[in-house]
Amino acid sequence: MTLDRLRPVVSRALDPFVSAAAALGLTPVGVSLVAFATAILAAGAFVLATPIAYVAGAVLVFLNGWFDLVDGALARRQGVESHAGDLLDHVLDRYADVLVIGGLAAGIDAYALGLASVTGVLLTSYMGTQIQAIGLGREYGGLVGRADRLALIGVASVLAAVAPQLRVAGVGAIGGLLALLAVVGHLTALQRFLGAWASLE
Repeated sequence: MTLDRLRPVVSRALDPFVSAAAALGLTPVGVSLVAFATAILAAGAFVLATPIAYVAGAVLVFLNGWFDLVDGALARRQGVESHAGDLLDHVLDRYADVLVIGGLAAGIDAYALGLASVTGVLLTSYMGTQIQAIGLGREYGGLVGRADRLALIGVASVLAAVAPQLRVAGVGAIGGLLALLAVVGHLTALQRFLGAWASLE
């Protein structure tokens, strides 16, 4: 079960933001670029690894996820949905994932853990699109989807800010988050693969 399943519910809360974006003259591509900019800023905040920076990073990660929903809703309202826009959205999302996780890893000098985490995240997304490519429809299921990752990053960042001394088996909130994303990311990718494989038999 993932937060991605709540997209239909969340979409109803998007209307004021979609209207605001349209009133400002923003295009869906413009909103996608704003979302990507928040990911870049979040990554920079996480590299600093201070309490204030972690809180700022958590807010920016939330905004990244929110704007990522607004761009699609704006495209639907304006009737300009396209394969090009979908491609750009997915590419920017993947770069955002790499930047944010890379920033978290750099902030605590845990590069190997960061690599394991980001490969799990990328393989999860890859399996979703690859399953779609072979005609089985876009797969958002699994243990952890993008919405879940952003929520976990936000929670762990706030925890790192308010309780930096907290350690479990010598691992802090950010280290624990990266380990969780690494393990669950690869398991989610495997879960998606096995589900698709079963559908093809």
